[in-house]
Formats: sequence, structure tokens, C-alpha cells
Amino acid sequence: MNRIRKSFRRRHSTSAMRGMTLLEIMIVLAILALVMGLVVGPRVMKMFGKSKSDIAELTVKKYAYEAYGGWSQANPNKACPDKLEDLNEYMNNKDIKDPWGTPYKMYCGQTLPAGAKGLAVSSAGEDQKDGTEDDVKSW
Repeated sequence: MNRIRKSFRRRHSTSAMRGMTLLEIMIVLAILALVMGLVVGPRVMKMFGKSKSDIAELTVKKYAYEAYGGWSQANPNKACPDKLEDLNEYMNNKDIKDPWGTPYKMYCGQTLPAGAKGLAVSSAGEDQKDGTEDDVKSW
């Protein structure tokens, strides 16, 4: 009987030593945070920038193809809206600024660029300067 108690104590005391300390857990969490910051962080930020471009592209096309079509049916005697805000009635969006905070530009009539029909809309893009390669255009 004495032998069973000693055996039980040995097994019980060795199993209690197998756990991780709080310091070890904190070190593992710090390593994971470092990996997330160096590897995952830049990828997420790149995808976030791409999503802004995608939103701007969809918005300029929606202004040019959907909102302008609805506006022109409601105003058959006018060729061009007076301002871009006139098209907001035909969109779910009430803001005329792109994801970078710059207002969209509308081209219609005499200002219509080559290759565009009816109405064209553009965004200056991330650098907020017109005429650069990051511009987003509906045509």
C-alpha cells in the first residue's frame, strides 16, 4: 500500500511540472505579434490601397453609365447636368468625393474626352494630381 502512494506522488508531481509558465506564453505572443506586424501588415495595407482604387473605379462607372442614364431620361431637354451632385439622386452615394477625399470631376458636352460618350467622370487617384498614371477614369 505504501508503494502505491509513493508511485502516485511521483506521477502527480512530475505532471505538474509539464505546464508552461506565463513568461513563456508572453514570449510566444510577442513572437506572433512581430510576425504579424512584419509579414501580414504590409499585405493588408496593400490590399486596403487596392480596395480604394476599386471603389473609385466602380463609382466613376456608376456615375457615367447608370446615374447619367437615369438623369437623362428624367431630363430629356438637357444634354448635360449642371453639376455632378445632380446625379446623386440616381445613386446610393451622396458624397462626390473619391476615397482619397478629392472631388470627382465630371466631363460633358465640350469637355468630353475622346473615347467617352454622353458623360465621363474621373478621380485624380491616390496622389490627388490629374494626368498621372493612377487616375481613375470612366472611359
